[in-house]
Amino acid sequence: MAELHELTAVEQAQAVRDRTVSPVELVEHHLRRIEAIDGTLGAFVTVTPDAALDAARAAEKLVSQAAGADELPPLLGVPTAIKDLNLTAGVRTTFGSALYADFVPPVDDDVVRLLRDAGTISLGKTATPEFGLPCYTEPAGRPPTVTPWDTSRLAGGSSGGAASAVAGRLVPIAQASDGGGSIRIPASVCGLVGLKPSRGRVSRGPIATDVTMLSVLGPMARTVLDAATMLDAMVEPQLGEPYWAPPLPAGETFANHAGRDPGVLRVGRYLTAPVAGASVDPECRLAWEEASALLESLGHHVEDVTVPVDPQITAAFETVWAVAAHSYPIDPAREGELRPLTQWWRRRGAAVSGPDFARAMMQLQGAARMAVLAHASYDVVLTPTLAMPPRPVGWFTESGDPADDFRRQSRFTPFTAFYNVTGQPALSLPLHWTDGGLPIGVQLVGRPGAEATLVAVGAQLEAARPWAHRQPPTG
Repeated sequence: MAELHELTAVEQAQAVRDRTVSPVELVEHHLRRIEAIDGTLGAFVTVTPDAALDAARAAEKLVSQAAGADELPPLLGVPTAIKDLNLTAGVRTTFGSALYADFVPPVDDDVVRLLRDAGTISLGKTATPEFGLPCYTEPAGRPPTVTPWDTSRLAGGSSGGAASAVAGRLVPIAQASDGGGSIRIPASVCGLVGLKPSRGRVSRGPIATDVTMLSVLGPMARTVLDAATMLDAMVEPQLGEPYWAPPLPAGETFANHAGRDPGVLRVGRYLTAPVAGASVDPECRLAWEEASALLESLGHHVEDVTVPVDPQITAAFETVWAVAAHSYPIDPAREGELRPLTQWWRRRGAAVSGPDFARAMMQLQGAARMAVLAHASYDVVLTPTLAMPPRPVGWFTESGDPADDFRRQSRFTPFTAFYNVTGQPALSLPLHWTDGGLPIGVQLVGRPGAEATLVAVGAQLEAARPWAHRQPPTG
């Protein structure tokens, strides 16, 4: 039998249902890995061994009392982790900021409760940059979060801890969030499947801080099936949500689509970065070209399309992002304790008037409508996930100038943020690896509400060019 951490989440759940492994064994095994490896990776901010073992023992009792496997939750006993931007009752939630170092929320986010109801067991909270603002994870007072494929390089962000934990086999799946690429960026950097759901697919409640509605919650996993299975656990509609994505037909699941032929798809592709000054690294171009050829070899029709957005819309996005930096309450007397980049964003946001913010939101919504219509005849749109390979630790901040930091972020990840504006689902797949062993992702964007198509074609691509067997040098 493979080592427990080598099993996928679906395989671990099946082993629990078959009673060949116990939830306590799974949790203890993964806790030992966290203790042995996370000092190198920096994936976890908080580890909760006592609570995890209590939950594992309760899961074990469920298994012993169940008359059959069908009575058990679908992911019973599977270890996971929660991003440190999401509320966890009784477990500190720092939002990546020293100013919230001792904050313990009284409630769970809906997604935390839903994952627990599905049987998963959280081992703790994963690292995120301050308030999730940058696309890399170097929190104040903590070591940087790095990719297990090369620990001199950053794991991306803002779900960097989630990605590093899954890629490092500390947990098989992890909860993540994405406001401008924060699932897809670290998925590419860490060689994972990162699925950004449609807006309204997963509840942001009960206390949502993102009034811009750019951010969504989703899964980080090593396989498409694991990502789809985790998404199934997260999608139960919750009353009070401002947006609702159309549900699957009764009786269907996203996991089911991982085993379905997607049919012949019409695939549009573009390579021009929709951010002024950004260019695509040859490795990222090669990943995109290889993915195009693979899609064609599987019978899909691939054709070049125009970039769906004018780079000038970036100014409106920056305005909205700057205002969103004020989503977390801060004592004005402690503003100087924030990270330099956070202070820079908040100064910009404080200078935006109400009418200016309304105009920026209107511009984004208009651009989103036109972009969705421009590619409406395509089932899937293919782009690079990132414009560069994984960046070295300290690369974004080396000048000490927050404006330069942001310019570097924009050049690194020009393809992801606009699909938070449109609300379309998007999937990053690790289909290419450099000669030096670094993962390079490609992005597949679906029609609004069409995660099922992305899951089906993603699983088809994975079967044609598998990656889950690859082991990072961290072990």
